[in-house]
Amino acid sequence: MLKIADLSQHPEHIPLLAAWHQAEWGHLNPGSTAHARAERLRLHGAQPGIPVTFIAIENEILLGSASLVANDLTTHPHLTPFLASVYVAPAYRRHGIASALVRHAVLAAEQFGVTKVYLITPDQQRLYARLGWVEVEQVRYRGELLTLMAVSCTAVGQ
Repeated sequence: MLKIADLSQHPEHIPLLAAWHQAEWGHLNPGSTAHARAERLRLHGAQPGIPVTFIAIENEILLGSASLVANDLTTHPHLTPFLASVYVAPAYRRHGIASALVRHAVLAAEQFGVTKVYLITPDQQRLYARLGWVEVEQVRYRGELLTLMAVSCTAVGQ
């Protein structure tokens, strides 16, 4: 049965998750390493609130993740918080895991008192639109054309 949990309660998954994130997004942060990502992930959930990372697990197998971070788009420092690092391992995609992670993260943001969450994506606009997210603008960031999207926290729980 699929379970969504706080990564800080399952630190044994940090090395694999950091490796996945580095493989997927390392090109956006050329100086970063899987080890550095793991160290940052260890801080997620250390204190109540943001930053926090949620993981999807089934029978203690790591399936994917989603994080809430203060900002994921340094050109827009006034926007906060961001949904980031939504990732599902290839073997488990197209089973609703990403959607479950996104909903969980946004509901958590609402519990933290947040009313709106942002994200950037190069290619998953349709997924997020199905979950109630709306396009804010197109932005060029670190050499990539990305879509900035937002959602009202109350819209996701419906």
